[in-house]
Amino acid sequence: MSYFAKKNVFTALCVILTALWSGAWAQTLSYYLPSHLTYDASVPTPKQVLGHEVGEWHANSFQIVTYMKELARSSKRIQLKTYGQSYESRELLTLIITSEANQARLEDIRKMHLKLSDPTEASNVSISDMPVVVWLGYSVHGNEPSGANAALLTAYYLAAAQGVEIDNLLKNTVIILDPCINPDGTNRFATWVNAHKSQTPVSHPMAREFHEPFPKGRFNHYWFDLNRDWLPLQLSESQGRVARFHEWKPNVLTDHHEMGSDKTFFFQPGVPERDNPLTPPQNRELALKLARKHADFLNKIGSLYYTEEDFDDFFYGKGSTYPDINACVGILFEQASSRGHAQSTVHGLLEFPFTIKNQFIVSLSTLAASLEMREELLNYQKNFYTQAQNTGALSTEKAYIFGSSTDSAKNYHFIEVLKRHQIKVYKTNNDFKINDLNFKKHHSYVVPLAQAQYRTIQAIFKSESSFKDSLFYDISAWTFPMAFDIPYASLGGKSLPAGLMGEELIELNMPKGHLYSNNNKQAYSYVFEWNGYYAPRLLNELLQEELIVKVCHKKFKAETSLGTREFGHGSILVPLQNQNMSPLQIKELLTRLVQSNAVSVFELSDGLTPEGADLGSTSHDVLRPTKVLLVVGEGVAASEAGEIWHLLDTRYKMPVTMLEMNKLGSIDLSEFQVLVMADGNYGGINNAGEEAIKKWLKDGNTLIAMQGALKWVKNKEIANFHSRDLSSKDTLPRPYEARNRDRGAQEVGGSIFKVQIDLTHPLCYGYQTPQLHVFRNTSSYMSWSENPYATPIRYGTNPLVAGYLSERHKKAVENTAGALIKSSGRGRVVLLADNPNFRAFWYGTNKIFMNAVFFGHLMQE
Repeated sequence: MSYFAKKNVFTALCVILTALWSGAWAQTLSYYLPSHLTYDASVPTPKQVLGHEVGEWHANSFQIVTYMKELARSSKRIQLKTYGQSYESRELLTLIITSEANQARLEDIRKMHLKLSDPTEASNVSISDMPVVVWLGYSVHGNEPSGANAALLTAYYLAAAQGVEIDNLLKNTVIILDPCINPDGTNRFATWVNAHKSQTPVSHPMAREFHEPFPKGRFNHYWFDLNRDWLPLQLSESQGRVARFHEWKPNVLTDHHEMGSDKTFFFQPGVPERDNPLTPPQNRELALKLARKHADFLNKIGSLYYTEEDFDDFFYGKGSTYPDINACVGILFEQASSRGHAQSTVHGLLEFPFTIKNQFIVSLSTLAASLEMREELLNYQKNFYTQAQNTGALSTEKAYIFGSSTDSAKNYHFIEVLKRHQIKVYKTNNDFKINDLNFKKHHSYVVPLAQAQYRTIQAIFKSESSFKDSLFYDISAWTFPMAFDIPYASLGGKSLPAGLMGEELIELNMPKGHLYSNNNKQAYSYVFEWNGYYAPRLLNELLQEELIVKVCHKKFKAETSLGTREFGHGSILVPLQNQNMSPLQIKELLTRLVQSNAVSVFELSDGLTPEGADLGSTSHDVLRPTKVLLVVGEGVAASEAGEIWHLLDTRYKMPVTMLEMNKLGSIDLSEFQVLVMADGNYGGINNAGEEAIKKWLKDGNTLIAMQGALKWVKNKEIANFHSRDLSSKDTLPRPYEARNRDRGAQEVGGSIFKVQIDLTHPLCYGYQTPQLHVFRNTSSYMSWSENPYATPIRYGTNPLVAGYLSERHKKAVENTAGALIKSSGRGRVVLLADNPNFRAFWYGTNKIFMNAVFFGHLMQE
């Protein structure tokens, strides 16, 4: 039975009801589609499936997926393949679109195309009849809906259009269409704007329809910006998408976005001075040729546009920039947003269908240009990886060596990122020392530069602090070993040290922990060090079992089955006396838990230690089960709050209660031991909420305030500290046209700094060296505390190690506090100048945050 015969009464009613709501700005397919072509009537139109015209309502992700599946069922030009699920279990998929003849040999085409990326195969591959591969990606930001709605049109056009023109395109092109990159955000936004659509058109910019509430639809389920995760790959949506990207390695990739309503339409290339130097110059040349075609197509419909301004191609975590180090030309499209169905702007009335039409038109221009440039694009890819490998082979740097001997979990997660980018990683055959760094066999790895992914390797490992331009659309530094707090070094010379590099690491498995029994002696206590990444998760699991668990504030040595071992500050002690479980039950519990937490637990048989604090020492504090309250709502930086939610929920398995700031005075805060305020403006906390926090603090709890939240804490006299003022501004005359550039140069967009940490302070437990790399993207500075023990994290002189920073800020950041500890009654306030959970890939400072969560109430000012 055909699709149309299957349509039920419910669908028919939806069509009738939708017709009653048909807005003044609804457009039929003829408004969008090229009129000189005919269309196969057996292919369902969007309206036949959705019940409304494209642009009449905002399609949600379920509707988009439903339509794509129907197209795949009705057209032999399309294969539909899923690549994962969103966090809200919504399907992530791509349509593989090409001619019916190509579909019959699609796998052969894919494998032959991939040979272009293999330096050992590329020179022997003929491209004379090879299809070009084009990836069309829509709406990574859920509240930028013109892209995802244009995907409906693009997919229909490619499935239904008839004639020589479309036949030639499909014969010579394989199109990978990702219709809805961020389904969770798309659903959140579509629900809001559709719920506020009026039968009588409303276009006032301040109308409720155009102002979605916190956290807005831009983000995914955990409030992450998916368009910053192409390189970090910390989110499930990104991991599946990049895996699909490398299954095909497209030649051109489009990334469809929206921008402010009063703007027009942007397409790349961006600002020339802001191209990442790892991107070959030919990439821009190809982008300029594509741009000519976009301009031609937009000229025909009279759309305003611009290029080579505002946006850049520097950070490889973005969807339009990541392709540039993978032999692909990434193209960013930015359409002025209607933010709803129609909005008044400086250019007149901006209607949702018009924004969709522009995105559809540049989808067609991309395909037309890619077809014309087919051989040029394929040759570029054919040479790209061979040249990259040769550059790596000729470099004075031969490889990077890295590895932590005390945290196998971080090693694992870093290698996981490398392998997802198809970077080859090798084991080491022996111990190795360089630059006072000791790399241990079985705990260290080598990444040679003479491989196809040379440019991606450099993008991940290299650090820069010298730039052509002082403006950045996003962050200016992201060196991954620094982010992970993993020792690493560059290996130079004519060749690698003999015998250092072992076999390639093919299979990567999450390391398992181990419980070391003490040679059949009677158990007295268990202990584990705090340096493992998942030690906080193990601690939380023990506390949830209502066991008595202690943190050790002093070092000690103890006899173990592996000999005498030293246990450092922050080690966790599980005594066997006075517990609610028997010793055997505790051992069985620990044996099970250590497996998934990659932590080594040692069984001790003697409370008297050969050196340092004894196990019954008063220097060991009993820890309490911890419940976390995260303040959210309008004014809070959603992405920073989302990072905290994601960290605690997905990595440490700790439930997080999120509460709107205006509700703080309405609940019993005594249920919680920790209250977290991420970056943001907390003016929405009323007097009752303020008083509730102050009373709750005095009862012995912990407030963690970060970045912008510091201002509220200081203004409300919850914690007093001195702020560092910036040096005076330059008042010398400057050209008027330089004002925006001068202001932008003073932004702290995101750089890496080296700070000094106090290893004996509870906030810094678990770290091995007194230096730590932190990420900073804020321009507020705290002075050191007058109390010499209350500034556990300090910026010194010249702390910048990677990224851009203006001279004014270089002076301002010197000798400031990265963290301060303040008392409030029996409670503690932990003030963090920086974000320790940045974009989920700054693993190296997650421990600072978790120390504040578990040990904050024990910290003395």
